[in-house]
Amino acid sequence: MNPSRNEHTIAVSCEVSGRGYWSGKEVRVVLHPAALGTGIRLIRSDLRAIPICEALVSRRYDASLRTNLANGEAKFQMVEHLMAALYALEIDNCICEINAEELPSLDGSSLEFVEQLGSAGLIVQAAPRKRLVIRDRYRIGTMDGWVEAVPSYAGESYFEYQLSFDDQTPIAPQAFGVELSPDRFIREVASARTFVTKAQAEEIRGAGLAGHVTNQDLLVIGSEGPVENQYRFRNECARHKTLDLIGDLSLAGVDLIGRFTSFRGGHHLNGQMASQLAELAAQEEHETGSAFLQHRKAA
Repeated sequence: MNPSRNEHTIAVSCEVSGRGYWSGKEVRVVLHPAALGTGIRLIRSDLRAIPICEALVSRRYDASLRTNLANGEAKFQMVEHLMAALYALEIDNCICEINAEELPSLDGSSLEFVEQLGSAGLIVQAAPRKRLVIRDRYRIGTMDGWVEAVPSYAGESYFEYQLSFDDQTPIAPQAFGVELSPDRFIREVASARTFVTKAQAEEIRGAGLAGHVTNQDLLVIGSEGPVENQYRFRNECARHKTLDLIGDLSLAGVDLIGRFTSFRGGHHLNGQMASQLAELAAQEEHETGSAFLQHRKAA
């Protein structure tokens, strides 16, 4: 990721359609260009007031196995795959028009979002993108699972996931890390899919959820590997967790310059780290603004 760049939006609108994992409802997402300084905003076109929700961690609320945002009655479920695509492709200003509560699951990855955003093209806008440079070490969690942010070696933006389940889980320990850029996200991360164990899938379906989802719609992993499916990467599970980490931390609302590692973390810990990063960014902006005003008064 370019450590010093201008903001971007897309050149033309683009569209993605599908069904939500949890609800099974058909949903249409239309992504529109937006003016400088707009940020990423989600709107519910199916609600009378068409409320707006900023894609910021302050709008996040906890939910199992996914990241959700809300502003009043306007709720948006499972936003992390779209957020990862927008952030990694360096799209900073975009209106995301959605006609249902849950975003489409597609194939469980960010691939279709990336393809449609790529076809829409980018416009460079006339202001620098805000960024947060990590200058200290921050860790959230326990020895059993944590997310950490540390300074980078050469101004890079690096994301890593270390996956390790218990011995009863049919997913081997694995890891993946990437120095983030649009090209590397497209090649190495975007197509990594959501996964569950066979036991988890049976539990979810037994609860009356995701009844329409087949073994081809995501990775269902049993003792012999994916059920009626194949891995796209040897460490696809760790790559998808890295995708989630990128999408969740993007809710800090700035470019992140540093090294971000998760060990057995999930959306909850990611959200806590995003909150801390947002606070650091706000504090740094306030201090920079105060110093600028003091300089002007002295002059």
